[in-house]
Amino acid sequence: MKQLRLLFFCFLFISPSVLVKAQQVVWSEVNPGIWKAVVGKPESYDLLKAAGATPNKEALEKIGNAAFPLAKQEIEFKVVDGKTYLRLPLQKGEQLYGFGLNFQTVHQRGKILELHVDHYGGKDNGRTHAPTPFYVSSNGYGVFVNSARYIKVWAGSGVRKDSPNFPEPKDRNTDKTWASRPYSDAVEMLIPAEGVEVYVFGGPKPLEAVKRYNLMNGGGYLPPRWGLGFTQRVMTRSTAEDVEKEVKLFEEKGYPLDFIGLEPGWQSKAYPGTFSWDKNRFPEPSAFVKNMLNKGIRLNLWINPYISPDAPFYKEIRPLTSSHTVWLGAVPDFTLPKARDLFFGQLQKDQVDIGVSGYKIDEVDGYDHYLWPDVASFPSGISAEQMRQTFGMLAMRYSADMFKKRNQRTFGLVRANNGGGTSFPYVIYNDYYNHEDFITALVNSGFAGVLWTPEVRASKTGEEWLRRFQSNVFSPMAMINAWASGTKPWTYPEVEKQVKEYALLRMKMMPYWYTEFAKYHFEGTPPFRAMNLEEGFTQEAKKEVLVKVNLEENPYAEATSKEIKDQYMAGEYLLVAPMFNGQTSRKVVLPKGKWYDFYTGKLAGDGEVITVTPGLDKIPVFVKDGGIIPMQPAILHAPKAGQKVDIEVRYYGEKPATYKLYDDDGETFNFEKGQFSWREIKVERQKNGQMKGSISAPEKGKPNNIGKVSFTYMTK
Repeated sequence: MKQLRLLFFCFLFISPSVLVKAQQVVWSEVNPGIWKAVVGKPESYDLLKAAGATPNKEALEKIGNAAFPLAKQEIEFKVVDGKTYLRLPLQKGEQLYGFGLNFQTVHQRGKILELHVDHYGGKDNGRTHAPTPFYVSSNGYGVFVNSARYIKVWAGSGVRKDSPNFPEPKDRNTDKTWASRPYSDAVEMLIPAEGVEVYVFGGPKPLEAVKRYNLMNGGGYLPPRWGLGFTQRVMTRSTAEDVEKEVKLFEEKGYPLDFIGLEPGWQSKAYPGTFSWDKNRFPEPSAFVKNMLNKGIRLNLWINPYISPDAPFYKEIRPLTSSHTVWLGAVPDFTLPKARDLFFGQLQKDQVDIGVSGYKIDEVDGYDHYLWPDVASFPSGISAEQMRQTFGMLAMRYSADMFKKRNQRTFGLVRANNGGGTSFPYVIYNDYYNHEDFITALVNSGFAGVLWTPEVRASKTGEEWLRRFQSNVFSPMAMINAWASGTKPWTYPEVEKQVKEYALLRMKMMPYWYTEFAKYHFEGTPPFRAMNLEEGFTQEAKKEVLVKVNLEENPYAEATSKEIKDQYMAGEYLLVAPMFNGQTSRKVVLPKGKWYDFYTGKLAGDGEVITVTPGLDKIPVFVKDGGIIPMQPAILHAPKAGQKVDIEVRYYGEKPATYKLYDDDGETFNFEKGQFSWREIKVERQKNGQMKGSISAPEKGKPNNIGKVSFTYMTK
C-alpha cells in the first residue's frame, strides 16, 4: 500500500497533465508599436543575443505608435513537460506570410513547419537557410518568437475541440464541400524550452509591421557602393595570374566589375581550411590584393569555418571547439571570446589587414550528414541545436566586426541566417538552382528579414542565361558564381549584347539601389519585397482547378488560393516581373493606380492584370505613377569616396512627386555620425501643363558626391 501511495504521489508530481496551466502574461511595450511577453523561464541564449541586435529607437519612434493588434484574451501560453506552447488567434480571411526564407510558397496559412537551419531541400517545410520565427498577417501585424531552438509551427492547421469557431462537421460521402483540412482559427507553436520571449509588432499595415521588426534588429545593412556593383566568382583553383587575366578581359570587353570572389583554392588547404594563402597559386598575397585595389577591384574570399589540423592556430583553438567535427575539421565555439580572437584574428592579420574586402561564408546551414549532430557538445555549454540555429549569425557578426573596427563597410555571402540577423552585411545564396523558386525566395526574403540573391552559374541555353541574368540584375547582389563552370557574362555569344546591356543597367541604377538600401537601414523597408506589402495590391482568393488528381494516390488533394510569387517590388517605385526559360508572354498583376513601362515610359495599365510579350531582350519592369528613378552614367566601377557623379532623374507618369536621394561617402561608417544627406528631388506640374524637376541644394559640411543633375520625362 505504501508503494502504491508513493507511485501515486510521484505521478501527481511529474504528470504533464498536472502541470498544464494557461499562463497570464503581461505585454510590455518595449518600443513604439512593439510589445514583448515573457513566458515561463526563457533560456539565457536566444536569437537576439546571438545576433547582438540593437534596436534603432529613433527610427521606431518616427513610425509612431500603434494599437495592440490581437485580442489578448485569445492568446494562450503554457509550459508543459519542459516545453512551451503558444496559441495566437486567426480570423477568417486572414493570410499569413513569413516563417523564414521559403522558395515555393508565399501563403503560409495551413502549413505545418519545423523551423530548422538547413540547406534548402526542395520543400517548404521549415528547413531552410533562414528559418526566421517571424510571421506577418494580412491584417497588419507581426509575431516573432525569440528562441534558438527548432520550433514546430501549425500555422492555422490544427482544430481544437473547444474552439469558439469550431467548423461544422460534414459527411464526405454526401457533401461535396467536405475538406480534409477544416478551418482552423489559430497559429500554434511548440518550443522545446521551459520559456520564451514573444514579440508582437503593430501595423496598422503589414509593411509597417515588417519595418518595425527590421528596425528592432538594428535596421537593414547599408552596403558600400561597390557592393551593389557587379561581382564575378572565379573557378575554384584560379591563380593570381588567372584572376588578373580575367579582370583585364572584363575591362577590355567593357563589362562592369567591382569585386572578384576567390573560391576554396585560395587557401593552402580547404574542407577543412587553413585560412592561409596557398603560396603556389598566390605567391605574394599582399602585392596581389594591392594590385587589384589599384584597378578598382575588391576581393571576397570563400571560407567555411571548419579548422584543419594544419591551420596555424589549430592547437590553440582545439580545446575551444565542438566534440564533433565537420569534414574532420574543428568547429569553433564562437560564443567564447578566446575562440573568436584566434579564428578571426587569423583572418584579420592574414587577409583583412592586407586589403581583402569581404567573405563568402559557406556550409554553415545544413546537410545533417556533414554538420555536427544534435548529440554534439560545445565547451560554452550551448547545445548543438542552439548552435545549429545561430552558427551562421555568429560567423557573420564577428567577421563584420573586423571591418567595422576599421571603419570599412563590407558586403558578402552566407548560407545561413535567422531571427535578429537583419543588420548583417551578408546576402544568402545556396546550391539549389531553380530560377522560378529563386524568384519566390526573393519575394519571401522581405518577410524573413534577410537578403537573397538569385545568383547565375551556368545555363543550358543562351535564352536561359539571359533570363537568369536579367532577374539577377534586379536583386541585392548582381553575381555570376563561376566556381565550377567558369562562365563569363559573354559565354553565350547569341545573347552577349543583351547581357552587357543589363550589366551596365545595374551600374546606371546604382543611385536608386543605394538610396533604397539606405531606406532599409534608416526606415526598415526591405529593398526587395512581396507584392503583398505594396499599397493598393489586392488579390482575389481564386481557386486553382486541379487536373488529373488521382484520389487513390492523393485522397486529400485540394485546391489552394492563388499566390503571386513570380513578381515583386524593387525599391519604392519598381515592379519586376521576371521571364523564365521558354516563356514568350506572362501575366502581371498591377496594384491600384497607373503603372508605366520602365523602358519607354508608356502607360502599361491601371490596377489591372495585363499580359506582356516583351521579347527576349527585356525583363518586364513597371514604374508606379509619379515614379522617380535616379540614374548615373554606365561606369565600370562604383564611384569612389568623394567622386562626383552626374545624375539623370527619370520621371514616369502624371502625378507630382518627391523622392529623397541618399548620399554619403559610400565606403565608411561615418554616416552613423551624421555624415550623410538626403537631397529632395521634386517634379511638379507647371501652369502650362509641363512637368518641371528640381533638387535641393547640398547641405554644408555633408558629403556631396552628386554632380550635374538633369531630368528626363519618360512619359510623353
